[in-house]
This record gives sequence, C-alpha cells and structure tokens, in this order.
Amino acid sequence: MDSAFSDKNANDKKKSEFTKNDLLLLTKARLSLLVIVTAVVGFIVASKSSQNSTDWWLLFHTVLGCALAAAASSVFNQLMEIDIDAKMSRTSDRPLPAKKIKPAIAFVLGWVFAAIGLVHLAVKVNPLTCAFAAATLFVYMFIYTPMKRRSGMNTLVGAISGALPPLIGWAGAGGEFNSLAPYFIFGLLFLWQLPHFVAINWMYREEYESAGFVMWSNGDIDGARTANLAILFTVAIIVLMGMTSFTNFISIWATFGLVLISIVKLRYSISFKINPSRDKARSLFLYTLLYLPVSLAIIILGWKVH
Repeated sequence: MDSAFSDKNANDKKKSEFTKNDLLLLTKARLSLLVIVTAVVGFIVASKSSQNSTDWWLLFHTVLGCALAAAASSVFNQLMEIDIDAKMSRTSDRPLPAKKIKPAIAFVLGWVFAAIGLVHLAVKVNPLTCAFAAATLFVYMFIYTPMKRRSGMNTLVGAISGALPPLIGWAGAGGEFNSLAPYFIFGLLFLWQLPHFVAINWMYREEYESAGFVMWSNGDIDGARTANLAILFTVAIIVLMGMTSFTNFISIWATFGLVLISIVKLRYSISFKINPSRDKARSLFLYTLLYLPVSLAIIILGWKVH
C-alpha cells in the first residue's frame, strides 16, 4: 500500500514538472518558427531589392530579436487565456492550464523575452525593426487576444499580426517602403492565414464555442459560411498573385506559379463547399500548410534584383 502511495506521488510529481517540451509549448515554438521564417524571407528579398548581398550577421540579430518577441507574445497570450485553454482538450495540456508553471513565473518570462527581444532589435538592427516587432506584440496581445471573446472579426486582426513579421525582416535589411513590394508580402501572409484559420476553426468549432471563443465558425453546422469565406479569401489571394504581373519586382514565371498554387487552394475550398465535412476541411487546412512554404520559395527564387 505504501508502494502504491509512493508511485502515485511520483506520478503526480512527474505531471507537475516543467520540462523542455513545456517550454516549447509555452512559447508556441511552431508558431514562433513561422514568424522567424517569414521574417527571414522579408530580409532576403529586401536585400535582393537593394542589390545588396545578404548580411548574415545582421540577419542573425534580426532573427534572434524576432524569435524572442514571438516567444513573448505566445507567453502573454496563454496567460490571458488560461481559463479557456483549460476547457479545450487540444489546449488543456499546455503548461499553464496543466499547472506545470506558475502564472507569475510565466509573466516574468514573457517580459524578459519581450524586453530583450525589442532592445536587441533596436540596438543591433535598427529602430524601425523594433517598432514593427513591438506593433506585432501589441496587436496580438492587446487587440487580437481579448477580441477572440467578443467578435469573429478577431480573425482579421490576428491575420494582421501574423502578416507583420515579413516587414520586420524587410526593415531589418534596410529595405525601402516606397514601393509595393513589402506590402505585397504583407498581403500574401494576411490572405494566406484566413482560409487556414477558418478551416481549423470549423473543425474545432464545438470546442471553441464551449470555451467561449467567438469565431466565424460558431453555429455554422453545415459549413456554408466557412466555405464561402474560404472561397472569398482564396479568390482575393489569386487576384493579389495575378497583380504581380503588373509590377517589376517578381518574375513572370513566379507570378504564374503563385497563381497556379492559389487556384489549387481554390479547388480545395470549393470541394469543402460542395461536401462540407471534417475530412474536406482538414484537406483544405493541410493544403494551406503546404501552400505557404511553396509560395515563399517561389517568391525568393523569382524575386528580381534591382
């Protein structure tokens, strides 16, 4: 009996231990990686636009500051949503709702990450890069996160926050903002996120609703609203990709490639519209995951040197 009691205590202690994996969950490592990748793309194409070779040391400082700022935003987001995360099976094992780390400690970590990241960008890169990173943090923490409990329009606000990292990279490389080029990359990231989010929101709509999140998918049992939104945003990204043929910053073959992969995404959206099922929503979601790295690779390879 004493042995059983000891085993139970050992298991409880193991469950309460904060591990390296928990740190990755707390900082949303996968989301932070996406921020880093898009910032790197912005940095590289800005360097090509100015006919400069990529300054790898400067890129390192940009990535480091960007990664710390992204980690901070994830920590603060989870601090603000402990109660909601605890209600959803897909987030209940996160360190804060699982009580593997105290909120006070997470709060300190968040501020340390934010302070070091922003100061690093301001000192080692440039003030404009720091300003874009701070704007990303502000929108994500103080507008997007609380808005998730009030309005489905939070998806648009969240997409703005998610589309700013390429501009962090662009500014980090000293890119100019007097052309359409940086805003095109912002638009790509903004529009890419929307079908991605509506698909995953519809798949987990019951969890979102029961937890108290207000999403466009709430009450959309037949998937009609979600499918229409996915189609609308995909058509918008096709138009954006097609418009690059009238610019001088990307090759025509790249425009063709971007339009082609966007049309394929439209096919997935229409397929979900015709047969609104979890499998079709998942297929659309998975294609959006493939779409982003392919489109970014096309942009890097097809970007013209001026």
